Amino acid sequence: MYSTIQKLIKNSWIELAVRWFLGVTFIYVSYHKIIEPAHFAKIIYGYYLFPDFSINLIAIVLPFLEFFTGLALILGIYPRSAILSILGMLSVFIIAISINLWRGMEFDCGCFSFGEAGYTYSAWQLLIRDIFYFVLGFHVLFFDQYRRLCLRQSGSFLENISCQN
Repeated sequence: MYSTIQKLIKNSWIELAVRWFLGVTFIYVSYHKIIEPAHFAKIIYGYYLFPDFSINLIAIVLPFLEFFTGLALILGIYPRSAILSILGMLSVFIIAISINLWRGMEFDCGCFSFGEAGYTYSAWQLLIRDIFYFVLGFHVLFFDQYRRLCLRQSGSFLENISCQN
């Protein structure tokens, strides 16, 4: 059983699938936010977590960050840096959703589209989904084999942070 899991973790096709899944997801979620930044700003305001002066800046910058990190994952351009950015964004999303869940607030997360009929998610569903994406991101971050269809290969993350004697 352990060797089977280890083979799956080291499989470059699975790493490619995870990278592309997260990349396509982040490009997709950026689409509505890029074309409707004012609406996205209202959603950010609805979280009641950010100072008023920062909301427009977040509404403009965040979607492009999502788009370009997703594109970098798909193209394999510095995939470890791209996934670190995505993990950072996911951390913020998880914290924001958790705070509003703790407060008992209902809100539109603004993740995939804005208030489409039939696409209402509970805060728990959003939290579980983002934690799932976060765990998938660790697979890309710690993958230390040859990356398929990657324009920029990089060494093992653990080797890069370990001390050399």
